[in-house]
Amino acid sequence: MKLAQILAQYLYSTRRLDLPGIGTFLLDSSIVVDPESDKNSKKDFGEGITFENNPGIKENPALIDFISSQTGKIKALAAADLDSHLWLGQQFLNIGKPFMLDGIGSLVKTQSGQYSFSPGQLTPEILKEQPTKQVGYTEVDNNSDVSDYKDILNPRREKVQWKKPVAILLMLIGLALAIWGGYIIYKNTTADANGNSTTAPATKTSEPAAQNVNDTTAVQKGNITIPPPIVTPAGNYKFVIETAGRERAFKRFKFLKELPTTIQMGTKDSVNFILFFVLPATPADTARIKDSLRISYTPKWSKAYIEQ
Repeated sequence: MKLAQILAQYLYSTRRLDLPGIGTFLLDSSIVVDPESDKNSKKDFGEGITFENNPGIKENPALIDFISSQTGKIKALAAADLDSHLWLGQQFLNIGKPFMLDGIGSLVKTQSGQYSFSPGQLTPEILKEQPTKQVGYTEVDNNSDVSDYKDILNPRREKVQWKKPVAILLMLIGLALAIWGGYIIYKNTTADANGNSTTAPATKTSEPAAQNVNDTTAVQKGNITIPPPIVTPAGNYKFVIETAGRERAFKRFKFLKELPTTIQMGTKDSVNFILFFVLPATPADTARIKDSLRISYTPKWSKAYIEQ
């Protein structure tokens, strides 16, 4: 049964119909609505029904109960249906269209903002309609406050439940990618550090006196004695594998000496030191020997070259 017919049925049964935001319809007690009598069928009400403007009237719990019983819906949905029906009717009234109420009459909005009512025709067969129950709805307690109906309707606006698990899954994937990226960066950084630093740990000792390549005396640091650099003999070349500061140079020199190798060290200004090999070579072999020494001994931040 349509909601408009249910409203008419309620008016025929109780002789009073309160519509929130609109007003009250009253059926005169002298009017007998007999669904079994043909003489009343489609009969003009005349003045048997009246209307009172009352936009401030509240929702009637008894009307909600009646709509719920006729439709088989819970009270919350019944109240929502009534609100939607009345809201649509008010939109018609606001644009100058009549709001038709089947079996009751019609309303129009005057220039003063009041509602003008025109009675309709009696429709007794509405009382013969049987309620159609809807499967899946459960009746709520009759003592429930009608003002809570809109709160009960909130579950209808709930979002799809799968969105929350998907969001959690995406967050976990992002976290895993961040951890994996950090591990890769850490691994690469560690590999670079290990490749760049081949020095062995050494006990810190007092800094040595500055050594010049032209010195003829030995330089001693701790228990390491560095002989003075020799003059490059004819047919030999000085292959410099690294240029470094004092601390780095002495640590590197100690490490390479213990391998053992024929590494030598020298300085011109007591600030920058060079580590080098003096090796016999022909001019055609110098490039090959320099590259071989560079690959084996020169760190990435330094450079290898041949000093004349």
